[in-house]
Order: sequence, then C-alpha cells, then structure tokens
Amino acid sequence: MINISSIKMHMYCPMSLYLKTHVDIDENNENNCYLEIKNLKIDIQDLMQKNIRKIKRTMSLGEIEKILSQNIYEYIENTTESMKSSNMEITTEQIDEINDETYFNIKTLSIKSKKAMTILNKDGFNISEMFFPNCIYSYLIKDPQLELIGICDKIEIIDGKYYPISIKSSNPPIKGVWDQDAIELVANAILLEEEFDTEVFVGFVDYKKIGDRRPVVMDVNLRKSLFNVIREVKEIIENKKIPNINKNSKKCMKCEYEKICMEK
Repeated sequence: MINISSIKMHMYCPMSLYLKTHVDIDENNENNCYLEIKNLKIDIQDLMQKNIRKIKRTMSLGEIEKILSQNIYEYIENTTESMKSSNMEITTEQIDEINDETYFNIKTLSIKSKKAMTILNKDGFNISEMFFPNCIYSYLIKDPQLELIGICDKIEIIDGKYYPISIKSSNPPIKGVWDQDAIELVANAILLEEEFDTEVFVGFVDYKKIGDRRPVVMDVNLRKSLFNVIREVKEIIENKKIPNINKNSKKCMKCEYEKICMEK
C-alpha cells in the first residue's frame, strides 16, 4: 500500500524516496520535529477557537486580542521546551517563527472577529463557526482497492460537504500552490470520497507562514497526474527502480540524504 507521504517525498525528489526505501542509513529526528511543530500549530488553532467564544462585541480590539492570546504563548514555550528535552533539534529561528506566525494570526483574527461582531451584533460564541468550521484533524484514511493510505491534516465539514485541507509551513509560490501540494491534496480528496461516499470538488492549502488559504480544484487532469505519480512511486518502492537525479542546490542543501546521494 502506497503512503501519501511517499508520494510527497517523490514529488519533492524521487531519489530521496529511493534512498529512504532501499538504502540503509541512520534516521535523524528532522521528520519527528516537523510533525511536532505541525501538531503544535494545530493545538494553537484549537486554543484560539476556545478563546474566541469568550469575547464580547462590547470589547475593544486590545481586549479581544488579550482574550484570544490566553494560554497560547505559555503553551508554545512549554511544548518547545519539551521538544528540546526530548533531543529534538528545534532551532531558535523555528521557535521565533512560530511565535511571529501566532502573533500575526491573533492580530488578524482580532480585527476580523471585531468587525463580524459589530456587523452581526453577536458575541464571539455565536460567530466562532465563521472562523472555525466543524472539522477533523489528522484523519487516517486508506483504500485497499486503490492501495493508498495517508493522514489528511484537516477536514472541514460545511453543509454536508467535505473539504480536505493541507497545512503547510513552507513558503508558497507567487500564485496558486506547489505541484506536490496539489498532488497530496487530490490524493486525500480521492480517499475522502471513498471513505465518506461523497464527491470532493475542491480542497485548500493553508500556507500558515503568510496566513493564506489557496483553493485547488479536483479536476480530471489533477487526478490523472496523481495516478501517474503513484505508478512512478511503485516503480521505485516495489521494483527498486533508480530515478534520475535532478540537482537543485536549494533542495539538496536541506536534504538528509545529500551526502549519500552524491556518493551513489
């Protein structure tokens, strides 16, 4: 069964998928650190969702921001300290980025919620679903017929429709989404269709670094591209096909397999 994480790795660099699958090298904790940071950001969203229910339309913008911030920065500090004590290599730059992103999101939500409460004449409890719709986080889905398995970062359910959401901490392109993000999203969409017996016409990529949500239409061409990628992934994993190396200085410098890749 092909994991969506393998598809993502293939889209980023096919050789890294080959090396991870077939070459015996020591694992590092970079991936665990990435997952912990992603979970931390999800927890921050949950705290903001709880806090927005406490705000009142009579509050000033400063008061709203203070309420929305409750317990969040303490939680970030405790979580990152716990990561360090577990020998995860989270850097000062990463921690600063999380704090800056959180500050920006709280500021933005304060302004939006104040405006919504004023226009609708309602308190935060009554408008929370405008900003935090019903959703499921980190949902494991698989389809034995498709031989595909993966974890969808977030599924938003609005008026009975299911919308897959990919949460990214990377920089987005100027327009649209990265190809690998679109392929990951359509893979989750197809699994959702099978899991919930529904149709998924659109999904979204949340680029948290700039607080931007970008839509991806699940059209025929994107679905065909996914199955082409799945075939290539199977060739690497099951048939040990060695892919061509496409050097990219920015990608290679960040890759845990750089040294062994160059040697091979």
